[in-house]
Amino acid sequence: MDMLVKLYTLPPLEPLLARQREAGVTIRRAMAAEKRQVVAWVAQTFDDYWASECDVAFSRQPITCFIALEQQQMVGFACHEVTCRSFFGPTGVSPTQQGRGIGQVLLLASLHDLATQGYAYAIIGGVGPAEFYTKVVGAIPIPDSTPGIYQKLVS
Repeated sequence: MDMLVKLYTLPPLEPLLARQREAGVTIRRAMAAEKRQVVAWVAQTFDDYWASECDVAFSRQPITCFIALEQQQMVGFACHEVTCRSFFGPTGVSPTQQGRGIGQVLLLASLHDLATQGYAYAIIGGVGPAEFYTKVVGAIPIPDSTPGIYQKLVS
């Protein structure tokens, strides 16, 4: 299913970024010079579909991929504006790093970026953990959105 988020009611980002910095995790917008490494990490850690979408994020200006780094190593990513306008996703955190709040900050960084671009709402496409999105940003299900935009992917 897809979910809808009001971007004008997002929680603040900076305190969460500061908390991650204190924990040794840097969350920032990816840079063009990192494209191959980021896309390869996404393909290796998740799948080729997500890597393809992540690749598109590097064609946007500014780049619409945020990354999480610990000791200069990738531990997470989040993209937006890749499959459709105002869409959030894909996003993922390394399985060994989950539960540290990294995914929450990546989500908020992307959604705040969409708000800065002038959007009032965002769509989270093909949601897995719906409870997470409801808890963190108040996302609500979009009726009749399954199977959604991803229903006709080449296999």
